[in-house]
Amino acid sequence: MPATDTILDIQALTVRFHTRQGLVSAVDGLDLVLRRGSVLGLVGESGCGKTVMSHTLLRIEAPGRIEGGRICFFGPDGAEVVLDALDPGGSTIRHIRWKEIAMVFQEPMTSFGPQHTIGAQIGEAMALHGIASGTLQPAVVASLQSVGMPRPEETARQYPHQLSGGMCQRAMIAMALSCHPSILIADEPTTALDVSTESQILELLRERQAALGMSILYISHNLGVVAQIAHEVAVMYLGRIVERAPVGVLFAAPKHPYTRALLRSIPRVDRDCSLEALSGNIPEPFARPAGCSFHPRCPDRLVGICDQVAPALRRMDDGSEVCCHLYGEPAHG
Repeated sequence: MPATDTILDIQALTVRFHTRQGLVSAVDGLDLVLRRGSVLGLVGESGCGKTVMSHTLLRIEAPGRIEGGRICFFGPDGAEVVLDALDPGGSTIRHIRWKEIAMVFQEPMTSFGPQHTIGAQIGEAMALHGIASGTLQPAVVASLQSVGMPRPEETARQYPHQLSGGMCQRAMIAMALSCHPSILIADEPTTALDVSTESQILELLRERQAALGMSILYISHNLGVVAQIAHEVAVMYLGRIVERAPVGVLFAAPKHPYTRALLRSIPRVDRDCSLEALSGNIPEPFARPAGCSFHPRCPDRLVGICDQVAPALRRMDDGSEVCCHLYGEPAHG
């Protein structure tokens, strides 16, 4: 039984794509825990399975196929709701999606339907879950106002193409928060925005998270952004979590060679040195390496071990967890 502060518990989740070239394991036995009222940053290179995992939680993962695992959501009263990973068409997720678990998508300009106004699309989600009684317009305007949207009444009548990228992202956040969810999944919500707008969106998410007490799964490949907003960080590589730690611990003492390589590739204004790129490339998805999936690119690999035996997750004394043979035998308990 998970700890009482757990709001989402993902166990051994596996998502595969059946293609002409072969079988692709986008998510491969992933374990992840999101704590109530916290912000978990999920980082990794493009193609590591972050977005596929998040879409799977809301059952929008087509054409991928869930082939194993267990997803448990714990409501405000602590009651456990099992989102059966092997039953994508189940009715349970329809009651959970958007009301308890909502999502801010990566591309706000293309995430809204172009044929309907912003207000109509926000109102549809609220009406579906019975959030607003009577006319929806005041509730829609209030939702836009809560995210600092200028002229919310006018915005509600506009179409997505009439808004800037930053305004469209605010509208997307307003829609995601309109049903007062317990969990917000933010999938690279600032990727297409300029630096000043990115800062405003991050501040908005921090403010809304504190005000509503919700949990956030913040997905990004930008460790600098994650450092600003997350309480904990999970590092993902080829569909698996390879390291997880409180944000201060991970940045001060990264343990997995992949995490250390990611941090060395971040530009630093306090150092006059060239960037250190990760060696090698992500393996072909049809030919996952034996043993540790990172070993072909790892400068610290142990020949005869890392290339043959898959490491298990090991809990460390500083509260972090790491999946690496460099740290001895996995802890059991």
